[in-house]
Amino acid sequence: MDQKPRTERPGDPQDALQLSKQLCFAVYSTAHAFNRAYKPLLAPLDLTYPQYLVMLVLWQQDDLTVKEIGAQLQLDSGTLTPLLKRMAGARLIERIRDSGDERQVRIKLTAKGAALRERARDIPLQVADALGRSLPEISALRQQLSALRDTLEANVA
Repeated sequence: MDQKPRTERPGDPQDALQLSKQLCFAVYSTAHAFNRAYKPLLAPLDLTYPQYLVMLVLWQQDDLTVKEIGAQLQLDSGTLTPLLKRMAGARLIERIRDSGDERQVRIKLTAKGAALRERARDIPLQVADALGRSLPEISALRQQLSALRDTLEANVA
């Protein structure tokens, strides 16, 4: 029988419950730190961090369905739809019913939304500078985090 290797148990069970020992808290608090770092960079663009993520998807490939955007961002339509409505209200995107399938809503950049791409061009470099790491280190860290996420998703049903 093939079993997964077991993680060693700590000597003191109470030690394992210290907040400072939790990987999940390190990831959670780092995510909040990223949000704080992005906020002043995105403010001149009038974008929130989740809106920026949507724009990154659309700048890479325009004219996607809500479902396609949600799959890339790992967000459900219940979370994504209000965000997209606000972005449409700001005239960054258009929400258009798919002519082939009325149940589908397609998202397209407006000229205003497309123009933001140039203004956002330096944001990744500014974040890289704030991290104080080299680009290869950042790339390796991103790969490790992606692999960790994929492992968790595969092992948690």
